[in-house]
Amino acid sequence: MAIWPAQAVNYTNKTQFLFRIEKGLLDLNDQRVNDHFSPAQLKVPFRNMIYIGDSDTDVPCMKLVNSRGGYSIGVYDVKSNDKSKVYKMMRDKRIKYFAPADYTPNHALDRLVKDIIERTAKNEQLERRYYSCQNEVIANDSRELVEERNKTNLILALEDSGSFARTYKIIAKMKKIKSWNSQETKSIIKIALENSQVRYIANSDELKPFFYQLMGNQKSDLIDQLKKILA
Repeated sequence: MAIWPAQAVNYTNKTQFLFRIEKGLLDLNDQRVNDHFSPAQLKVPFRNMIYIGDSDTDVPCMKLVNSRGGYSIGVYDVKSNDKSKVYKMMRDKRIKYFAPADYTPNHALDRLVKDIIERTAKNEQLERRYYSCQNEVIANDSRELVEERNKTNLILALEDSGSFARTYKIIAKMKKIKSWNSQETKSIIKIALENSQVRYIANSDELKPFFYQLMGNQKSDLIDQLKKILA
């Protein structure tokens, strides 16, 4: 038996509680309710919420849930069968469905809620697959970004190389990279021509294969100059 209200919630702060449910912040002293949460951090996304209401005080919550992909249901009195309020809510796009306020098993509202739950379960399977694909793309883009930064750093290091030993070390790292774009190739070839520490050992057994692989079938004045050095 309830002996005293645990929490008084009026129509002005009902929506705050929906955000608390969404983020799993049920402790009223938790001030993170206004913090940004990524989709993966949400405990109960709005798309999984079902809000049932019967009066004007429910409209803000109905509108919020409805606009964010959830399900708002308007209920009307079974005895009077007065549907004027739910009709208005439907016209104003505050609700997606309406049903008699009869919560007994196998009646209209019970069946509607269970249909929504079954649809939600299927939808969550698709959402998990979506986030899995999205996270894979993000991880791939992150790896590519790291590789691009690594390539840039190696080119800069080669340009600043002041000794044969350092040049050998840098080229050894460059050999591990699978591909270079045309601009990167051009930069490396220019360095091979202009940096004496690189140019003097470019035709060594360690460096020559790298430069030939780098040039491939490309043609340019810079490449012709480098080929003469390698020869």
